[in-house]
Amino acid sequence: MNKSNFMEVTFKAISENESFARVCVAAFCVGLNPSLDEIGDIKTAVSEAVTNCIVHAYPKHSGIVMLRCEIDDNIVKIIVKDNGIGIKDIVKAREPFYTTKPSEERSGMGFAVMESFMDSVEIESKNGLTVTMTKKIGENVYMQAGNA
Repeated sequence: MNKSNFMEVTFKAISENESFARVCVAAFCVGLNPSLDEIGDIKTAVSEAVTNCIVHAYPKHSGIVMLRCEIDDNIVKIIVKDNGIGIKDIVKAREPFYTTKPSEERSGMGFAVMESFMDSVEIESKNGLTVTMTKKIGENVYMQAGNA
């Protein structure tokens, strides 16, 4: 049976809303019966994407973050978008430990973390920043059942 669904929320780009975003996506994905590891991976990736919006997108004013989650069969697609300043050099920004805010003790690992927990991560810097992440749920069902 083909499962298809989506949800979309917008919220103020403030640190208190990072945990809200994590919970929204986790709750939305429950219908796919993800493992604890899968839901943890998704929550971690969402946390990194939303935190990037909060910290980097709006240096001079407050803004919003748009979060969209789509389900198609057992594929989860998560889009995190802001209308902020964007990223001038996406290739450089994807390098581990690269940060534009070293004085704030930022690790520069946001995109590396997203890429390690999701199956794919796409970044577009146009009219702000859009991060699109996908993950297949149930990919390791055989391994989860103890059948190595």
